[in-house]
Amino acid sequence: MKKIVSLSIVLILILSGCGSSKKQLEKGNYEAALDKAVRQLRKDSRDTKQISILDKSFTTLNEQDNERIRYLKMEEKPANWDEIYQINKRMNDRQAYVRTVTPLELNGKTIEYPYVDYMPEMVAAKRKSADFYYAHGNELMKSKLKESYRQAFYEFVRAKEYVGNYEGIDTKIDDAKYLGMSRVLISLQNKSIIQFGQEFEEDLLSLDLPRLNSEWVEYHTRDLDQNTKYDYYVNVNIRNIMVSPDQTMQKDTVVKKEVEDGFSYQLDKKGNVMKDSLGNDIKTKKYKTLQCALIETIQSKACQINGDVEVVQVNPNKILKKDPLGAQSDFEFISARALGDIQALSQSQIEKTKSRAVPFPSDMEMVMRCSDALKQAINGAIQSNKRFIN
Repeated sequence: MKKIVSLSIVLILILSGCGSSKKQLEKGNYEAALDKAVRQLRKDSRDTKQISILDKSFTTLNEQDNERIRYLKMEEKPANWDEIYQINKRMNDRQAYVRTVTPLELNGKTIEYPYVDYMPEMVAAKRKSADFYYAHGNELMKSKLKESYRQAFYEFVRAKEYVGNYEGIDTKIDDAKYLGMSRVLISLQNKSIIQFGQEFEEDLLSLDLPRLNSEWVEYHTRDLDQNTKYDYYVNVNIRNIMVSPDQTMQKDTVVKKEVEDGFSYQLDKKGNVMKDSLGNDIKTKKYKTLQCALIETIQSKACQINGDVEVVQVNPNKILKKDPLGAQSDFEFISARALGDIQALSQSQIEKTKSRAVPFPSDMEMVMRCSDALKQAINGAIQSNKRFIN
């Protein structure tokens, strides 16, 4: 009901921003028309057009609200008391709003409305509404269904918000919240032939749990205790870990480079040095070829982890979704040595010659290097499947 009322207010505000009070009145948007009329009358209390629109809108809205209250009371449904309370509150607020510009004068007639005390009706309706929510919440708790527990939670909260003096209401709110909560246990199942330590497993499951949690779903990566019942399991299954052997490959490259090597004089047919237009000797640059053999040693190793993420519902027991899971880490190191004139090499090639082969990482180190990529994959799989858990 609260959401409906809030939506109505938002709609009224939107409508009040579009078109004049007269247009709003013609469309039957009486709340928007009233709001615009009051705003204009605060600027000019003698605006007869706005006075007429205010009178029409205010009278029509109150007639509609009173008719709705009469109908709701005739139905004699306990669930109607909240709407009756909300309508009376709306009429009370509307009355206070209009009284900021009244009395008004229209064609020699005073426009003023008798004060109506809505408070007794509001208090009575609010109390009866709270009684209904409290009683209905107790009935919902008897069904032993998640959705009913959640609805009971909202009913108890509303009862406390409206009245607040029900015996044990806080305990009922806590119980409904606890029973309505779905709990998910995320666990890692290593089914590969390579075993890794507890620290690595904990690191993989160091997820941002508050970000995963929602109002009615909470995730855990550790079993709280034997008495905690989980509604869903997210099983992260590591099925295959493949680590390649240490690989060393040699690559030989002959690098050649042309560099300046002095100059020679340009001669004419008679063997004399030729001159340019300024009388200078004409010189020709001489080049020589530098050559160097670059012997690169390329060390490489790779690790690939494959598995899947299963979302399992407990009651009834079934797999809701299974997504593939994978991560890879690569090791590569390049060192080199040069034979010949090192000046033939580029700067990047020279840098390679300053390095020497390094020890290969162990198989377990390669697995550990997959940690970040694997965590991202696990988190991504869980996030994408949250819609199956409620």
